[in-house]
Amino acid sequence: MITSRKMKVPFVDLTRQYAALREEIDAALQSVLKGGQFILGENVRLFEEEFSSYCGARFAVGVGSGTEALHLALLACGIGSGDEVITVPNTAVATVAAISLVGACPVFVDVDPRTFTMDPDKIEEKISPRTRAILPVHLYGQAADLGPILSLADRYSLLVIEDACQAHGATYGSKRVGTFGQVGCFSFYPTKNLGAYGDGGMVLTDNLEIAERVRLLCNYGQSDRYHAVAEGLNSRLDELQAAVLRVKLRYLDRWNALRRQWADLYSSLLEGVEVPFLASGREHIFHLYVVKSKARNRLAAYLEEQGVPALVHYPIPVHLQVAYQHLGYREGDFPVSEACAQEVLSLPIFPEMREEEVAYVADLIRKFYQEEI
Repeated sequence: MITSRKMKVPFVDLTRQYAALREEIDAALQSVLKGGQFILGENVRLFEEEFSSYCGARFAVGVGSGTEALHLALLACGIGSGDEVITVPNTAVATVAAISLVGACPVFVDVDPRTFTMDPDKIEEKISPRTRAILPVHLYGQAADLGPILSLADRYSLLVIEDACQAHGATYGSKRVGTFGQVGCFSFYPTKNLGAYGDGGMVLTDNLEIAERVRLLCNYGQSDRYHAVAEGLNSRLDELQAAVLRVKLRYLDRWNALRRQWADLYSSLLEGVEVPFLASGREHIFHLYVVKSKARNRLAAYLEEQGVPALVHYPIPVHLQVAYQHLGYREGDFPVSEACAQEVLSLPIFPEMREEEVAYVADLIRKFYQEEI
């Protein structure tokens, strides 16, 4: 039944999450403030241990952002000028920016039309003597198809660096993403499933040498204070953010379950749009709930008029961004990614949503398509 009562539904509301955790968050922050240690302290060390244990990796290094996690992972793996890294154009620009930052060349392959993640069948034709790594993106909260990607990487002796910035807790088979390749990279941007109150990131690996290299590079390349043994940068996860993340990590599985609950409700109620495809053997954690529609722009405008912001992730595939025109790609080179840019729409989803909000959004979409017909 279509509701006649108009309501405002936020795309995400972080104040609801804070209200539920206020005492724990405030206590964690007060502890850091009273202790006076704000950089490279005990909370960072403990969060690294707790997050690596949660994901199932041997080592974790906290860094300044998800972009820097990717950047430092590439640097630590020795990837640089003259090297090629295979990734996808249907992603946030940050994925590709990290490749460019180390001086390597991004090489794109198109995505699967159902999951919107890297299409393994398109990879082999792009491998060249300069290829050093494959960088799949676990998009919107669903894992890329890692099995064939890892097989190809093994066959050609390539590294796999996972962009898991949207996939905290997502699984492929029996393992959590970020633990399949040589390195896994995460973002703790505030709106992520596990979000800080500012920027933050994490590098996961089972390789001690890579972990030690990342730890060195993220702190000016210093082996100890004032002794730089490598050309590094400043990209450290700070104590305040780590303290917040330690509290939130305890709730991550519960929040992911709620996201799946709201996603299931959306998918049961929606009409007129293509709902997310759930690949077998992968647990989607719905960082975003993304539908497809040929009438995407009109639908988004209609929802906005009714008090429901809906966003487009992502309106311009990276190969068509002005900043990457020098790579020589043209419109039509990656038809699936380009179709996504024209048709995908992210609906509001966050753990603290209410059932009536999900129903309201679904009612509006059904009403829109009834009027369209």
